[in-house]
Amino acid sequence: MDIAQHLKEIRAGLPQEVKLVCVSKFHPVSAILEAYEAGARIFGESRVQEMCAKYEELHEKEDIQWHFIGHLQTNKIKNIVPFVHLIHGVDSPHLLEAINKEAAKVGRIVNCLLQAHIATEETKFGFSDEELLEYVATGEWRNLPYVRVCGLMGMASNTDNEEQVRAEFHHLRELFLKIKNNYFTNVASFKELSMGMSHDYQIAISEGSTMVRIGTAIFGERVY
Repeated sequence: MDIAQHLKEIRAGLPQEVKLVCVSKFHPVSAILEAYEAGARIFGESRVQEMCAKYEELHEKEDIQWHFIGHLQTNKIKNIVPFVHLIHGVDSPHLLEAINKEAAKVGRIVNCLLQAHIATEETKFGFSDEELLEYVATGEWRNLPYVRVCGLMGMASNTDNEEQVRAEFHHLRELFLKIKNNYFTNVASFKELSMGMSHDYQIAISEGSTMVRIGTAIFGERVY
C-alpha cells in the first residue's frame, strides 16, 4: 500500500485551489504519518473518540488540521472544540448553537460548514433546501460569535449513475451561490464547498467543489 504514491497521483489531478482532506478514519496513526511525510496536512475523522486519540498521539505535529466529517452528537462537541479546524456536518441550528456554547467555554472560534441533504438516500443527514434557506434567512447564525460559517457540505447519492451525481453536486453549487450572494456577500470566510469523495470527487471538482474528502483512494480499504 503506497500512500505517498496515491497522494501524488491524486494531487496531480487536483486544481491548485481545491483542498484535499485525507479521510483517515479507521486507519492507524502510522498511515497518517506516512501521508504527513508525503506532504498531507488535512485529515478527516468521523468519530470523536478516535479523532481525539489521534490528536493526542500527534499533537506535536502542530501544522495538522483536523476536520470532523461525521455526524456530531451534541454531548461530544466539548471533546473536539479545543483543537478541531473545521466541522463539516452541521445539520441543524441546534447543533450550531451547541458548538457555539462549547467553543465559548474555551474562547475559540470554530469553523463550520452547514450540511445540505442532496442525496436520494434517507439515511444521510443534512438540512433540506427549504430548512437551509429558512435558517440562513433568519440571520440567527450572526448571534453565535464562537462559530464561523465557512460554507456548505453535501454528499451525493451512492449510485453508479454519474448524471445523477453530477446533478446533485450542481444543485449544491447553485444553493451555495444563492446563499453566498444573498446572505454572505461580504463574508470572506464563506467560501468552502465540501463535496466529493474517492468515487466521485472528479465530478464534484468539475461542479465547483473547493474541498474533497478522499480516504479509500489514498489509504486503501478501511479495516473496521
